[in-house]
Amino acid sequence: MMRPITATAAPDNQELEGNKTTFLRTAETFLRLLPIGFCVPALVLMLKNSEENDHGSVSYTDLGAFRYLVLANGICAGYSLLSAVLVAVLRPNALRAWTFFFLDQVLTYIILSAGASTMEVVYLAENGDSAILWSSACGSFGQFCHKIKASVALTFVALVCYVLLSLISSYKLFSKFDVPARSPAASDTDQ
Repeated sequence: MMRPITATAAPDNQELEGNKTTFLRTAETFLRLLPIGFCVPALVLMLKNSEENDHGSVSYTDLGAFRYLVLANGICAGYSLLSAVLVAVLRPNALRAWTFFFLDQVLTYIILSAGASTMEVVYLAENGDSAILWSSACGSFGQFCHKIKASVALTFVALVCYVLLSLISSYKLFSKFDVPARSPAASDTDQ
């Protein structure tokens, strides 16, 4: 005689674990898309930033730090879009977790270095440097400096998103997957 198939309820901890995983995945996807909203405007603001007056002309292409900021924001926006799609579509595994962990760290440092180097140039343009008789450039090119400051501010907000992403990717990696095992051949050479 055949028994009827009945559905059994999942234990409470599995249900909570599923909700936690779904929430974390949704939050991570949103947090991967969020920097696009800051990187793209920062990039466009710098690309369109130029000023011409009686003192001369200035453009973002005049300094390497500004070009680096444009490049870093473009790379970060592209990575954010690609990684959000991959996180939303693909199931996690150890290789993807390690890859996201590594790339999130790299992109965090790229956007940090771009923002910091540009902020240094903005500081010098705003205040000058009396030790080398370098006067303030923002007195002559005020609009240019204001747009750079806005672009740097947007870049630092994107940086906060990347720091949070780095924390999430490290949590996902180290809470679900073990550290890669050492090979027996490597163990023998250490002794």
